[in-house]
Amino acid sequence: MRHSRRLMALGGVGLAATLALAGCGGSGFDDGPAASGGANDTDGGGLTSSDDALTIMIGSSGDAETAAVKEAVAAWSKDSGVDAEVIAATDLTQQLSQGFAGGNPPDLFYLATELLAGYADNGSVIAYGDQLENKGDFYPSLVQNFTYDDKFFCAPKDFSTLQLIINKNLWDKAGLTEADIPTDWDSLAAAAKKLTSGNTTGLVFSGEYQRVGAFMAEAGGRLVSEDGATAVADSQENADALAYVKEHLADGTFAYAADVGAGWGGEALGKQLGAMTIEGNWITGALGDYPDVDPLVVELPAGPAGKGTLQFTNCWGMAADSPNQQAALSLVEYLTTAEQQLAFSKAFGPMPSVQSAAEQWTTDNPDLEAFLSGADYAQGVPTNDGVSDVFTDFNAQLATLKDGDPATILKSVQSNLEAIVG
Repeated sequence: MRHSRRLMALGGVGLAATLALAGCGGSGFDDGPAASGGANDTDGGGLTSSDDALTIMIGSSGDAETAAVKEAVAAWSKDSGVDAEVIAATDLTQQLSQGFAGGNPPDLFYLATELLAGYADNGSVIAYGDQLENKGDFYPSLVQNFTYDDKFFCAPKDFSTLQLIINKNLWDKAGLTEADIPTDWDSLAAAAKKLTSGNTTGLVFSGEYQRVGAFMAEAGGRLVSEDGATAVADSQENADALAYVKEHLADGTFAYAADVGAGWGGEALGKQLGAMTIEGNWITGALGDYPDVDPLVVELPAGPAGKGTLQFTNCWGMAADSPNQQAALSLVEYLTTAEQQLAFSKAFGPMPSVQSAAEQWTTDNPDLEAFLSGADYAQGVPTNDGVSDVFTDFNAQLATLKDGDPATILKSVQSNLEAIVG
């Protein structure tokens, strides 16, 4: 029987609808003793072992992802002899909360970076990263995303970066050529102006930090210092980035997806409400609904500080109360092999989190190479406990950026971050 790990209800807010993996939540965790694993045996690494079946909870992007994960888990289950069930959550954050509160959390689950600190502080998850046989194969930046209190908690399951996606048909129609592909902010603005015509805006993206933040990275800014110890939101670099976005929202060559009647950048591109967008490689599956769009993926243009983008990832979180952690570790190692991650990529689009898959992924996806190139300079979103609430407020203020003051917005974000950082 699993011991109860009481988890207070999380205040939910989607990190980014297009992540389609795990929502953000607040930081309301109860204190409590570390999970003991009950009467189950443990191995030398401190992992529990039993004959219990495994439950795996995912926040799926759609039928393709659900089917792919179920197929992979079934193959592992047949080979290992351990029964395992995959549950596609309708609201991952809420259902995880309920599972922990009821003392019956899933053994493995998708865990977003911004939720790790809260779960770790509460003792609801264990740090098993150093026990992974393939630990050294993960991209270092992804390992950093899931390192908390100097412990590598969980295996990154895949990742995505933001890049620029162009509707090649509209590009050609506007008389633009390969020589016009944006390489800096000036050439991005010039291309957006040339592409803005009728009901089509040059560049359309979601009005949230998880997209606008790419401009901040290009300017050399970030919300929290790289070590996570200092709030740096009110920097001049961030102010310059927001001022640039504001300028072009105001002149009509940039627009938020919601303001042109689209749910996100991919929909705007597909419906030709935007000629360019800023999105991750998950867009490839969505554009299948728009066969008339010929997408061209290029790296985001460099800003004042050079190349920059944001990186998104989730890991395989492991419950501290799981009675069969040894089997769970074995399943994670199977799911994160290069072979299996390449199969996932083919099925529903994410990039493998292991470096050994990079060459084959690039061969298989030559038109998407820009997304993987971003791994060399991508900036992860902050992971401090409670940061999702800061995102919520920041995104609400970004919605007013066209008529707002960048310095005032950033001052508010700085204050909110200082309340949770350090």
